[in-house]
Amino acid sequence: MNDQNHSDGAGHEPEHGALGDAEFAEFMELAGEEGFDLEDVEGALDEAGHGPLPVLAVVGRPNVGKSTLVNRIIGRREAVVEDKPGVTRDRVTYEAEWAGRRFKVVDTGGWEQDVLGIDASVAAQAEFAIEAADAVVFVVDATVGVTDTDEAVVRLLRKANKPVVLCANKVDGPSGEADATALWSLGIGEPHPVSSLHGRGTGDMLDAVLEALPEAPAQTFGTAVGGPRRIALIGRPNVGKSSLLNKVANEDRVVVNELAGTTRDPVDEIIELGGITWKFVDTAGIRKRVHLQQGADYYASLRTAAAVEKAEVAVILVDASEPISIQDQRIVTMAVEAGRAIVLAYNKWDTLDEERRYYLEREIETELAQVAWAPRVNVSARTGRHMEKLVPAIETALEGWETRVPTGRLNAFLGELVASHPHPIRGGKQPRILFGTQAGTRPPRFVLFASGFIEHGYRRYVERRLREEFGFEGTPIHISVRVREKRGRKK
Repeated sequence: MNDQNHSDGAGHEPEHGALGDAEFAEFMELAGEEGFDLEDVEGALDEAGHGPLPVLAVVGRPNVGKSTLVNRIIGRREAVVEDKPGVTRDRVTYEAEWAGRRFKVVDTGGWEQDVLGIDASVAAQAEFAIEAADAVVFVVDATVGVTDTDEAVVRLLRKANKPVVLCANKVDGPSGEADATALWSLGIGEPHPVSSLHGRGTGDMLDAVLEALPEAPAQTFGTAVGGPRRIALIGRPNVGKSSLLNKVANEDRVVVNELAGTTRDPVDEIIELGGITWKFVDTAGIRKRVHLQQGADYYASLRTAAAVEKAEVAVILVDASEPISIQDQRIVTMAVEAGRAIVLAYNKWDTLDEERRYYLEREIETELAQVAWAPRVNVSARTGRHMEKLVPAIETALEGWETRVPTGRLNAFLGELVASHPHPIRGGKQPRILFGTQAGTRPPRFVLFASGFIEHGYRRYVERRLREEFGFEGTPIHISVRVREKRGRKK
């Protein structure tokens, strides 16, 4: 059922997401008959049919206004704006839109300055964020000018060879323009004078960002003919990621005690497993000697976000010997929101007694109910127990991730679903799902068109029934609903 590669015979992808030309024409005719505005319908399909969004990283030394700029870009106050040690956050990635184009923003505003010294701290966070990015906004305080730390970040940016937009922040009026001009000396292009606090100049800077970002991100994973699929091993610190990677590679490949202050390029491991070549995106080595009390979670979340963006499948390692933590749940949520195929691997299974197994099953039912659809393997990275079950679970998740239901079959299913289990009546009216289509895969993305607002509980029911009918094991499903405007409103 993996019919996601819908070329139109000429060898190139169709323009309508996962819908071929004939299917698209038939679908639009149906939408017209039901009284939908065809421009709105086409917009909904385009929105749902996109691949992964381009990623913009915002980097720079502390107190230059990175988080304030991120809030300005995303149009709401979400990023924490206190650049002081110990300020950690649940998430570091946000979705933004400018001039009709959508992209992700990776905020690197949280800091642990006092652990390694400021330069190493900046280098660490910039390294992690740049790794996942398609383009970078480098924020410099124009009122201070270029510092040694800024120059260290410039060296990292040159090495990464990613497009860079230079943001000269804290330029609150014409008098500050000269300060911004001085930043040409960094040698990475035109400084864009901005006041992220007041919004001055951010529009021009975002225009430059759109030029730097790819139109549709290069979907590097899975596109090369015969190229290995990309797996991210993620999980909280000390859960056994290094041990698992070494076990599947049958050798010690992951360095586990690095010198403090040394930076390290992430290593993608090409590994033969189950007769198949895979590329494991390494998320294990975050400078093992640096025992950050509050910052460890922050660095781990940056590294995890970077790895997940580069991967197709997230294998989430959970320490089965300990209670499932909030951090485990955050990592699961991060992978789901990124739209990756998911496998849950419960490590240290060989250490569990009967009582712990009983309580673990109860925890999984309550704490990880949101990913009940993910394949599960119980493994031991130490002994190699059940490693052979990892590949079938990954393959199952990839198959679900790439599954596409033809529009005709989907609408027959929706018709039966609505007839057997109609939406509850609210306010004297009963909204109905009229028709729908699957506009994209990786992960499966559905657009449903309805006569009225569809409640969240009913959407969950639709998702559950989709999984029962068509599988979709190991993958999140995105469902968006478009409501038909009252007839005659656009006359």
